[in-house]
Amino acid sequence: MTAASVTEIARAAKDASHALATATRATKDSLLNAMADALVAATREILAGNERDVEAGRASGMTDGLVDRLTLTPERIEGIADALREVAALPDPVGEVVRGSTLPNGLQLRQVRVPMGVVGMIYEARPNVTVDAAGLALKSGNAVVLRGGSAAIYSNTAIVRVLQDTVEAAGLPRELVQSIDQFGREGAVELMRARGLVDVLVPRGGADLIQTVVRESLVPAIETGVGNCHVYVDASADLEMAQRIVMNAKVQRPGVCNAAETLLVHADVAGEFLPTIGRSLTEAGVVLHACPDAAAALGGVASVPATDEDWDTEYLSLDIAVTVVDSLDEAIRFIRAHSSGHTEAIVTSNLAAAHRFTTELDAAALIVNASTRFTDGGQFGLGAEIGISTQKLHARGPMGLSELTTTTWTVHGSGQIRE
Repeated sequence: MTAASVTEIARAAKDASHALATATRATKDSLLNAMADALVAATREILAGNERDVEAGRASGMTDGLVDRLTLTPERIEGIADALREVAALPDPVGEVVRGSTLPNGLQLRQVRVPMGVVGMIYEARPNVTVDAAGLALKSGNAVVLRGGSAAIYSNTAIVRVLQDTVEAAGLPRELVQSIDQFGREGAVELMRARGLVDVLVPRGGADLIQTVVRESLVPAIETGVGNCHVYVDASADLEMAQRIVMNAKVQRPGVCNAAETLLVHADVAGEFLPTIGRSLTEAGVVLHACPDAAAALGGVASVPATDEDWDTEYLSLDIAVTVVDSLDEAIRFIRAHSSGHTEAIVTSNLAAAHRFTTELDAAALIVNASTRFTDGGQFGLGAEIGISTQKLHARGPMGLSELTTTTWTVHGSGQIRE
């Protein structure tokens, strides 16, 4: 029953995608702006559904970080709508000529961006992703099939209904935006098997979810990764700058993938920097998981002993692992051993150290003298993002409009034949 239902939804999405593939930019932009207005107009309905989800999440013991990701407010809904408007204002990637040439025989070649077709999304407790995924998919000419998880089912049901009604009012098939939340985990499994109907699958969530999709999906998947992000404070760092960066990277919104989870401090500045940053983090409610050297350098600031597990943990909460390193070489070795390949940052005034950090480490984003919180589609000027890819094929880093397209080669001749 579930298999047949999900297959039918995917087939309807594939059929609907053809109606959008040739839509003009004006049509798509008008649709996104109308969706933004409709979401704001439906704020009360969406918040009512979200309240049910949040209550259920708290009752089930959901962590504070995940509750924060799940929670919507009128301001957050307005922000989500603004993100749609920003996507509408971006250039349309469809039809962009990536490269082209004329061969000696006169054949004219063009590699042109075209929609994927149907994008599948599997994600957890993130109702904003429902809107971001739909907006990016539609702007790039794709239909989208969403599986947002049981934790956000009432929020997502309300949001999808608003989006579908707006799509239909624009004269386009409402099947361009569909959800399979009603089919639970079994529905997610069937979505992973819908090869030939779903063109690409993007998982967004915890490590278990992502690895399950990467391992089990028959549909090509773009791997988004967990964010075990590091901030390294070098011996040459401006410590006031480092203070601002570390506080922002950890505290500004701890439940997101680009929040800092591990702080490395060079031994030459640990005695000066760690007591100051330690007090500030503790006052903000952050628990410090410190190695012995870091605990000693904290100078009486409370901490708990770090375990081997802490160095590989994406907390998504007000916790941070702290260690002291003797050199840039040690910092690089440490980050290589524990990085999830998402975002790594260095605070330094040494150009050679910055260069080594950005060339010797391997991550989707490498940041010098700024917060890890900038690894984000909106902050990068891409508009909303469908996820942050930590793989190396097709897309890496924040995935915006271009990453939801593929290319086709057009070949124009005047009767040429191959000899």
